[in-house]
Amino acid sequence: MLHSLGVHTLQLLTQVAACILLFPRFLLTALMLWLLDFLCIRKKVLLVGSRAEEEASPGQEPPPDDPPVCVSDSNRMFTLESLKAVWHGQKLDFFKSAHVGSSAPNPEVIQLDGQKRLRILDYARGKRPLILNFGSCT
Repeated sequence: MLHSLGVHTLQLLTQVAACILLFPRFLLTALMLWLLDFLCIRKKVLLVGSRAEEEASPGQEPPPDDPPVCVSDSNRMFTLESLKAVWHGQKLDFFKSAHVGSSAPNPEVIQLDGQKRLRILDYARGKRPLILNFGSCT
């Protein structure tokens, strides 16, 4: 019972530490998404204003511009769903076992016959690199 309580406390402390470390990064990403939405909406408003001026002074050709910007509630970047996805992705990135510059993870794998369990790096031979190909034959 006491061991289980210690394990749960450790897991809770790990989650709290991750939230504290990830929160500034998350806020920066949320700010960037909001700015992107703001710039797209601003551009749409400016395009509407410039079109009204062009209609008032016919005879001049409009300068070439980007494709028309259409910002609506269905294609906004700063939404609750996108913020949830950003938070989840940053949390997954924080807790991943593979990091740049560190040794490769060595998870346990089961052979196709299901009888023998080995580690991935057990298949490496000498100094030859081990290549894992996650592909499809369809």
